Amino acid sequence: MLSFILNYVVWDPNPAVFAGFERLRWYSLLFALGFIISQQFMVYFFKKEGHNEALVDKLTIYMVLATIIGARLGHVLFYEPEKYLSNPIDILKVWEGGLASHGAAIAILFALWLYAKKTPGQSYLWVVDRIVIVTAMTGALIRFGNLMNSEIGGKDTGTDTGIVYMRDTEEVLESLRVPVESIDAYKPEDRQNELNGNGIVPVNIDIVINKGNFTKETLESTLRSDIKYALTQFNSSKKYLAEEVETPLNLTLTEESNQYVATVKTFGRAKHPTQIYESISYFIIFLILLSIWIKYKERVPEGLLLGLFLISVFGMRFVWEFFKENQVEFEETMKFNMGQILSIPLVIAGVLLVLRALKKGIPAKEN
Repeated sequence: MLSFILNYVVWDPNPAVFAGFERLRWYSLLFALGFIISQQFMVYFFKKEGHNEALVDKLTIYMVLATIIGARLGHVLFYEPEKYLSNPIDILKVWEGGLASHGAAIAILFALWLYAKKTPGQSYLWVVDRIVIVTAMTGALIRFGNLMNSEIGGKDTGTDTGIVYMRDTEEVLESLRVPVESIDAYKPEDRQNELNGNGIVPVNIDIVINKGNFTKETLESTLRSDIKYALTQFNSSKKYLAEEVETPLNLTLTEESNQYVATVKTFGRAKHPTQIYESISYFIIFLILLSIWIKYKERVPEGLLLGLFLISVFGMRFVWEFFKENQVEFEETMKFNMGQILSIPLVIAGVLLVLRALKKGIPAKEN
């Protein structure tokens, strides 16, 4: 068990919750689940502090719209402005990916200002202090959704510990010029002697192919050229695999009653599971902020929880970015990537809010 935890994992989950029904994806489900759970927490907060619980529905609408619109526009403006501004209609294609948490944070803060302005009896900072508690929890779920999508992964670990992302490669192999029935990438148990401690680790791929009219010899010849190309020439293959271009493909083709099974022995790159790093850190932040609210409730100085949230979430984001692959090409020449640059002013704002709150102090508990 310990060796499994310390060793690498071959990761290739289907991003769809149900195979064959691609519209419902883990990312979307976890994103929505975050809002549903958050809404229930907010009802609890409002109830415990004597506020009208019906206002939570109004607040939820502000939050959902701000998160989606802000995250999308944040990605468009911060990461790929030339691409989207030259073809604005693509901005609406959220299902193709491209959401930025910094954009969501800015939009949420603005939306909550609008909400507080139109809601007597609730100050802006009071509302935001409660929202950031559940936002940290939602962020943890969203990062887990990124993991299920095999996206926003990390850099090479340089050791035999980490995740080998194989989903993109499997999707490439599904387009082979043969009737592929299934593809399964996995960690082979009989190749441990090939581990060298450098992060280049053994991976096997089983491809089940309908026999059709193929002879074994014809099929093997086709597979050797096509699979070799797929494992070495695609951007995703170069990023996640370590198949050498010059060496012959290590392929074994076995014949069964109505199908062939091609087993390919290759190598993958162990990557940092940065989605897990972020998800765990955000969940811990959620627990800390929730614990502070449970202890002090309405006595929490306004702005304290928001300040702690900005410092911890975007401080950790700054740290984890060192382990992530850059999102866009222009970041390759930057000392700090866009995610880190955008985090700095938010951390500074958090420090100022905490200092302001501490200066105000926690009021004595009423008898």
